[in-house]
Parts: sequence; C-alpha cells; structure tokens
Amino acid sequence: MYPIKTLTWFLLLSMIFSSCQDQQQVASQSPEPTPSFRSTGPVGGPFENGDFYLIGLPEHIPPVDTSPGWDQPGQRLLIQGTIYHQDGQTPAPGVVMYYYHTDIQGVYANREGLDPQVVRHGYIRGWVQSDDNGHYAIYTVCPGPYPGTDFPAHIHPAIKEPDIENAYYIDEFVFDDDPLLTPEKRSEMENRGGSGILTCIQREDLLVADRDIILGRNIPNYPTSARD
Repeated sequence: MYPIKTLTWFLLLSMIFSSCQDQQQVASQSPEPTPSFRSTGPVGGPFENGDFYLIGLPEHIPPVDTSPGWDQPGQRLLIQGTIYHQDGQTPAPGVVMYYYHTDIQGVYANREGLDPQVVRHGYIRGWVQSDDNGHYAIYTVCPGPYPGTDFPAHIHPAIKEPDIENAYYIDEFVFDDDPLLTPEKRSEMENRGGSGILTCIQREDLLVADRDIILGRNIPNYPTSARD
C-alpha cells in the first residue's frame, strides 16, 4: 500500500497530465487563426481638398481637354501621354485625371460662375479620361509661378482609377527649364506616378510635353492586388 504522501503526489501528477492532454486536444480541433489585415489609410495618403475633383465633374469625360486658360495671352501648352498600369507597359483605359493651375500671373483666378467651393483651385481646371490605349491630352496655357515666391510654376494633377474609391495626387507637372526648379527642389520630388518634370519642345506657337503616368508608382497604401 502506498504511503499517503506518495499517493497524494501521484494523484496530483495524474490531474496535471490529464489537463495538458485535454488542452492539446482542444487546440488540435481549433481552426487555424485567420491573419488580420489592418487598413493603413486611403490610397495615396492624406489629400487636402481631394474631393474637389468631383465638383463640376462632367458626365462624359473625353481623353482630350482644352482648359479655360487656353485663351489667355500666354504661351500655349500641350501635355500629352499614356497612363499605364503598374508594369509600366500595359495601357490603363478609363482613368480620370483632374488638373488645375494658376493663370499666367501665377494666381488661382476667380471668375463669374465659378463654384465657390473650388475658388482655391481657380477657374483653370478640368478633366481628361484615358482612352482605350491609355492616351490623354491637355491643351492649356503655361502657368505663372506664385508672385513673390521661389516656387516653380506648376500644374496640380490628381488621379481617379475606376477600381479605387478615392482620388490621389501625383507629382506636380513642373518645367525642366524653369530657373526656379533648383537641384534642391528636384531632389524633393517624390516621383509619384513617375517623374513630373516636363521637357517641352517648341512646335510653332505651341509648347509640347510628354508625361506618361504609371499607376501606383511611389503611391502610399496602393493595393497590392491591383493589376500589375
């Protein structure tokens, strides 16, 4: 017959062993944990006045647009290019690009009939939508730099893809020969959608610049499931 102390230890060890077996059995029957994915925010990150592109948005958006600034007495400008998917080779149709810029005086000018919500963007604004081959073209006037500043002249573009809920901005269009576009300012550019630096060619009275756009390039929170 076992001594009482030995019997007590034996019973205690048996209970611990039985408990461990039960826990292992429950664990083996439980399904594998499902990985959780937490959203890191909207595609492109914070975008001040990102909804402005919706104000005045036409029902039909062509691939070619002539801006309200075309008739200003300045240097006329054509920006054209192709919008590509992430692979940089496959054209992306149906992508809307919203743009706005200053007038030739460097001011986001107001005018009669301009929606008061978008006065900050001025009246020189518009939209293009890439065609079946991803092409777009914008006819406008060269903007002036902000008066009394060292900011280079620029055009603000934003992209709205069919399968992404929000619009996001890409690098401003700036001009390679602008003396205000210093090496320091060039180094600060993020190359969102590719380089925004325009090299213009003079064709009679028109400056022509090519600007291809690659969707998702250097865009924060861009979905990895988007088409490559």
